[in-house]
Amino acid sequence: MSVNVNRSVSDQFYRYKMPRLIAKVEGKGNGIKTVIVNMVDVAKALNRPPTYPTKFFGCELGAQTQFDTKNDRYIVNGSHEANKLQDMLDGFIRKFVLCTECDNPETELHVNPKKQTIGTSCKACGNRGMLDTRHKLCTFILKNPPESNDSGSASAKKEKEKKNRKKDKENGSGSGEAGNQKNFDAPEAVDGDDDDEDWAEETTEEAQRRRMEEISDHAKNLTLSEDLEKPLEERVNLFYNFVKQKKESGTIDAADKEILAEAERLDVKAMGPLILSELLFNENIRDQIKKYKRHFLRFCHNNKKAQKYLLGGFECVVKLHQVQLLPRVPIILKDLYDADLLEEDVIFAWAEKVSKKYVSKELAKEIHAKAAPFVKWLKEAEEESEGSEEEEEEDDENVEVTGKIWTIKPISSSGI
Repeated sequence: MSVNVNRSVSDQFYRYKMPRLIAKVEGKGNGIKTVIVNMVDVAKALNRPPTYPTKFFGCELGAQTQFDTKNDRYIVNGSHEANKLQDMLDGFIRKFVLCTECDNPETELHVNPKKQTIGTSCKACGNRGMLDTRHKLCTFILKNPPESNDSGSASAKKEKEKKNRKKDKENGSGSGEAGNQKNFDAPEAVDGDDDDEDWAEETTEEAQRRRMEEISDHAKNLTLSEDLEKPLEERVNLFYNFVKQKKESGTIDAADKEILAEAERLDVKAMGPLILSELLFNENIRDQIKKYKRHFLRFCHNNKKAQKYLLGGFECVVKLHQVQLLPRVPIILKDLYDADLLEEDVIFAWAEKVSKKYVSKELAKEIHAKAAPFVKWLKEAEEESEGSEEEEEEDDENVEVTGKIWTIKPISSSGI
């Protein structure tokens, strides 16, 4: 049975699969150990040597590990359940497989033992980065780069030998062994019993149902690939219609995971908050931030690009409801900040430059002017927080007041 490489993705069309980890406990007493039966297949799906996840288990469990690459046996000392190891594997995938930018498992490791660095490059989005080498596994990776480990597995050796034999036969270099029939890998279909084989197609209901399922799965894969080949604008429209349908059907409240999965499927995750703002926010945006916080967090958490799009969506909402929302700009921004949807540096970068990307230049200037008190408070709060860390004798009560209480005087007679 296969599972998604990134198990936090529930999308049925997610194309990155791996076998479910199979663990077998052997031995008794002090000699008890857990053999990960299909580690080679799991590692192949992750594009990592099988020794890496096995060693990761050992680091996390504080247990010794053993590698028998000749017989493809990867062992962790002690008794460990498969489900526990599967959950632990998710941690390995997050740290050493998934791209930090697009969350796709199409990364390669670039090990430099001399500089003691481990770099990553993503084939999907082109992102390049460096791994945090503080984890114990990184010491093992630096001593055992991927190239050397891959060549050491028994399965890799077998494939290499098979390719060499095929090449020799094509070049006619059989070394006098051409007459020995055992050296030839003849196709299994070519045998003496071929005439007796029944080539008729099964017509039972079960066989027909299986064929229809295969056709359906193939059609789904075609749809997936076709959608990804479409221009960005069309993919954004597909995502917009998906979210709109969830809203109109009344299922939007519990659809946060489905919405994220659809955005990832269409490769428009960063733009998600812009679409969600248009469909989920109106003049009652303050209440809606609380209501749909979980939806936006799935996109904005540790994703500064998505947060920038959220600010763009916020400007669009203010444009549509200027009378009600323009005076409330600072308070709305604080609501977004308190909900952990916006980080300080993203707000500061936005405040420094007035852009006409989403609204007119004039309206953008007004929005920035209204936001100025909040930005000023945020900078002062950050400075006070940094100062409190440097000066341990500073009064705790002062820090609490300056860091948490923020008030804005009404800008107009109508108030905020």
